[in-house]
Amino acid sequence: MISIPKKGTPERQRLIDEYKKCMDSMKGVAGNSTLVCPTPGDVTDVTGGIHEDFLLNRVLIRMRAQPVKGKLIVICTKVEKEWRIGRLSGIRGVPPVFVADQVYDDEQMIQFDIFLMRLDEMEERDGYPEHYSEGWKRRDDNWAVT
Repeated sequence: MISIPKKGTPERQRLIDEYKKCMDSMKGVAGNSTLVCPTPGDVTDVTGGIHEDFLLNRVLIRMRAQPVKGKLIVICTKVEKEWRIGRLSGIRGVPPVFVADQVYDDEQMIQFDIFLMRLDEMEERDGYPEHYSEGWKRRDDNWAVT
């Protein structure tokens, strides 16, 4: 069980600052990693981030483990040029919907904004048994039942 730092606390700000430092150091790197490069964009030597910050690691794992329905995602609208934030419906075949009109030209900045949005949506206490499901193929996840 982990405790999500409350809004306005120094611990929450430290978590946000560490994530921002990771995103800034990954500028110019394809994809997204929550690690720190001494020289931005040079991934030959990575430190910090999820390797050294236990709380950041736990929070990101819980974010990734959330159910698909309602999850915020990056939608590429122009290949390697434009991205927007979308929200998944959780129903197969139903496309995601855009959550805002903002268009990003930086892949790391959109990841940072999604992190902030998801952090705000998380419960203060997370990881209790009631937060877990039986698995990816349970009856309520819109699989065709035969």
